[in-house]
Amino acid sequence: MAISASRFAALTALAALVAAPLPAEAQFGGILGSGKRGADKAEACGKGKKGDKGRGIIGGMLGGAVDQLARSANLPSFVPVPEFSDQITESIACKLDPEEQKQAAEATLTATRTEDAAARPEVGTSAQWTSASRENVSGTSTVTGRDNAGGQRDCITVTDVVIVEGEETRAEKRMCRAPGSARYSIIA
Repeated sequence: MAISASRFAALTALAALVAAPLPAEAQFGGILGSGKRGADKAEACGKGKKGDKGRGIIGGMLGGAVDQLARSANLPSFVPVPEFSDQITESIACKLDPEEQKQAAEATLTATRTEDAAARPEVGTSAQWTSASRENVSGTSTVTGRDNAGGQRDCITVTDVVIVEGEETRAEKRMCRAPGSARYSIIA
């Protein structure tokens, strides 16, 4: 079967793009740390981002190669546990194994819990945790703000800080609860 000249040119261009050497930052940014924090690094974990088809195809090929490289280097790769998605953000969950995600979610619950269901947690209330499954992994959830806009929901801002092998990841989350509810949950 003959390939048309335009199809051959397109395939050649795609092969050149895939084979082209990438700058060291692009090759090793996820391994060595690129200076990005929080939600910017979630792209490495959450593969649900939408884009054009061409980017998706190239990204899929390159992403598969990167995933294989990470597995061969025995680097941990974690997936958010749905059970905790109302308490921890994806950018935090992607750094933590399932047991650590549970600990982080429990810290958020502790920091946002009050004795009286009608009371609001004080700004500055904090809860810390240390990984039971890995060394050099810890985190903190702190109530850092309160939404005084009124309305049906009671909302607060909680900041999570996770440290994995000396690398800090910080994520803010807006959490609300319905009237009469004792538990805050992340809202979109």
